[in-house]
Amino acid sequence: MAKALIGHLNSDLRDPRLAVENARLRNRVAELESLVLRLSEENDKLMSARAAELLADGSEMQPA
Repeated sequence: MAKALIGHLNSDLRDPRLAVENARLRNRVAELESLVLRLSEENDKLMSARAAELLADGSEMQPA
């Protein structure tokens, strides 16, 4: 079992195409993680701006 796992982990070293594909996929994952972080930060800014707008407009509202 251990031999099979070690062979599986090192399989990309025997085939250079797999090593290239693995590196490409790792780069793509890093790009996507960066995009998610940027979009999350942008969303947080928009949400706080909208909350501030709602609070400012809340003073004009009258109770039901």
